Amino acid sequence: ATGGLAFDNPAAVNEDSLFRAYSMTKPITGMAAMMLIEDGKLKLDQNIADFLPGFANPRVLTDPASNLDSRPSKAPITVRNLLTHTAGLGYTIVTKGPLLDAYVKLGLTPASASRKPLPGQPQIPTAPSLAEFADRLATLPLIADPGTVWSYSVSLDLLGRIIELAGGKPFDAFLQDRIFTPLGMTSSYFQVPASEVHRLTGNYGLMGGFPIPIDPGKSSIYLDRPAFAFGGSGLVCSPADYDRFLKMIANAGMVGTKRVMGAAAVALGTSNLLPDGVDTKGTFIEGAGNGAGGRSGMGRDAGTYGWGGAAGTVAFVNTRLGLRAGVYTQYMPSESLPIHAEFPVTVLADLAAMRGA
Repeated sequence: ATGGLAFDNPAAVNEDSLFRAYSMTKPITGMAAMMLIEDGKLKLDQNIADFLPGFANPRVLTDPASNLDSRPSKAPITVRNLLTHTAGLGYTIVTKGPLLDAYVKLGLTPASASRKPLPGQPQIPTAPSLAEFADRLATLPLIADPGTVWSYSVSLDLLGRIIELAGGKPFDAFLQDRIFTPLGMTSSYFQVPASEVHRLTGNYGLMGGFPIPIDPGKSSIYLDRPAFAFGGSGLVCSPADYDRFLKMIANAGMVGTKRVMGAAAVALGTSNLLPDGVDTKGTFIEGAGNGAGGRSGMGRDAGTYGWGGAAGTVAFVNTRLGLRAGVYTQYMPSESLPIHAEFPVTVLADLAAMRGA
């Protein structure tokens, strides 16, 4: 570890400092769903309308650029579709046109960045609860028939609602009981307690290469209670905590002598779950598959599973090699530096050199 918690806070960062994980929340949500599949309370190819009747008759946009006209969907939305971003759902960071306007109007924005308005970013109040989020989302058309197109989406947030219905408790409570507590993840929060503010890093926006504070640790929006636990982007955690999650996956569901989830569920969740025929060319996962909420490696990268976050974090595990790796920085947008692309490549190249030596 190197550097301070912020440019104006010289307190040293370490493995117990707190970082905004953003979309690195998705693999945790995905593995929570795999636990319920293992329990027999969910099925991978189950119609989500079994839990959310509003999705019983999904419709698909006919002219996304100009209106919200739609036609009946050719297939239902399944749990597999939610896990792999093939449900046809939108995302305010991706979607365009009238559908984006509808997402904004309905508060379908399960993410937080700052207490203050950010340039070019409208202040959008999020739907008041996970149940309301799911109900509102069900009223809007899809961008494509489920199972046909990979498109980054709010699907892992919606999956949080299904997890709480299938699991019989609030989504965040399910994560606490089945993942955080068994793994000893005592520094993972959807709302950072006041007692832990001293560990929270600052987050910066890179404007013309210069870092501008957008979410200082001492006044972070993550000190506020969110509308609900965002299964796609809401987690703040320490590198040590996230590594405990990766270690469990690397050890096929075990932590020491304790089994947290079954080996078969881990193997399935880290494998390629994409429906047949989905083309990923030009997407975030081009050349790879999609497991339970994260990218899954194929070919020479088989066994690799993980994802990155919007504030410059990346973490992955290779179950074949027993390797786990993570890098934690705090800047946005993540693509303004090449960390997401270069970190996994660099780690695997370093490993190859070590093995060769």
